[in-house]
Amino acid sequence: MSELTLTVMRLGFLAVLWLFVIVAVQVIRSDLFGTRVTQRGARREAAGRQQASRQAPPQQRQQSGGRRGGRNTPTKLVVTEGTLTGTTVALQGQTITLGRAHDSTIVLDDDYASSRHARIYPDRDGQWIVEDLGSTNGTYLDRTRLTTPTPISLGAPIRIGKTVIELRK
Repeated sequence: MSELTLTVMRLGFLAVLWLFVIVAVQVIRSDLFGTRVTQRGARREAAGRQQASRQAPPQQRQQSGGRRGGRNTPTKLVVTEGTLTGTTVALQGQTITLGRAHDSTIVLDDDYASSRHARIYPDRDGQWIVEDLGSTNGTYLDRTRLTTPTPISLGAPIRIGKTVIELRK
């Protein structure tokens, strides 16, 4: 082999080795710190809705507001089983994150929970949605493992490991 071929092969091997090191560091970093969950465009949509409600006549504002605050609208999230039994979180239209990570809304001290396990958030119609965030052991709604974001009905148990959570009035 010529000197040029050996040099190119050495540089290629070195590039592949560095690529492997960089990918390994990224995987370790994501395992340690988790992935950041953000909703793209959520702020823009919220600002657009606020601006539209300001511009709407008073009759339309009352009609659109009546849709969200119905009789069957949940007002709190209650932990019914697990180490946090009795914990209540008021639902105020914000996203609730569940997991072992310290920045979660409800921090689960459960061996079967992932650091970023699930989230519960309201959709545009005021319906609450539960979504599994790629957890290892899964999130269950009424004994059914979640694979897609799913609407939650009042009193339906959401199971994450040994913890059970329900939406209540």
